[in-house]
Amino acid sequence: MDVTVSELMELFLQSPLVTWVKTFGPFGSGNQDNLTMYMDLADGIFLNQIMLQIDPRPTNQRINKHVNNDVNLRIQNLTILVRNIKTYYQVRRARPFRIHAGVSRSLLPPGL
Repeated sequence: MDVTVSELMELFLQSPLVTWVKTFGPFGSGNQDNLTMYMDLADGIFLNQIMLQIDPRPTNQRINKHVNNDVNLRIQNLTILVRNIKTYYQVRRARPFRIHAGVSRSLLPPGL
């Protein structure tokens, strides 16, 4: 079964992950070919904007808004994204679980 790159790209752009990303708003102009939409995701700009919606705390790192097919800038943007995701989950995991008034103890995991 020979699968072309364009077919693989089409499958990726129809995946649940990309569908979820689209819920945050259109990336690019919306009327683009698959390659352009893929590159809009691969440059890391739109994904970093989504991360800022999830965790709006300011970061000291600025993403490169004009990647222009520069692999090094793309890698830098994606590295910033991964670092921000890791920080977000480390901070969330470090927060203690709080029992709110009105939460039935029967709904809590054993031992809490």
